[in-house]
Amino acid sequence: MRTPLFLTVFTLVLWSCPLLGQKYYTKTGRITFLSQAPLEKIESSNNNSLIVLDAATGKLECSVLIKGFQFTKALMQDHFNENYMESHKFPKGLFKGTVTNMKDINLRKDGVYTANIKGDMTLHGITKPMTVSGKLTVKGENVVGTTSFDILVTDFDIKIPKVVEENVAEKVKVTVSADMYLMDETN
Repeated sequence: MRTPLFLTVFTLVLWSCPLLGQKYYTKTGRITFLSQAPLEKIESSNNNSLIVLDAATGKLECSVLIKGFQFTKALMQDHFNENYMESHKFPKGLFKGTVTNMKDINLRKDGVYTANIKGDMTLHGITKPMTVSGKLTVKGENVVGTTSFDILVTDFDIKIPKVVEENVAEKVKVTVSADMYLMDETN
């Protein structure tokens, strides 16, 4: 009688372990920013950010190449990379954190869930703690994550020359959208 009980428990443990280790990811996460200054509106986007969410722990990581941000005007893109973000010295933007309320989010049930995110953002060689709220929309095995937040350029030691301070906002709105898929860890 012990053998069937042991096999049942063993089978249930094996069946549930892959669910605990599930990771969702994308290589095409979209990050946009908007600088709305008195004299100019500057928008840019990058559709190639890497984002990984560990379903078991809530661990969330995002990496984006700064040079990947695209602008409507080539000169804006040059100034962004050379003068402001110094992407030759600081090529990536990073976020490492956790969805702190992961226990309240059921990635096996379709729906829209609020995600409370806490972690550290690194831009321009400076790391700052941040806490934001986002949404995780579950549909089948796919998860769409979205969030929007403001950053101050001075927090990341990004210098705005006096001559263009009316063209570049001190506070920039950042929006992130990621269609994440279940990671196949056999690859």
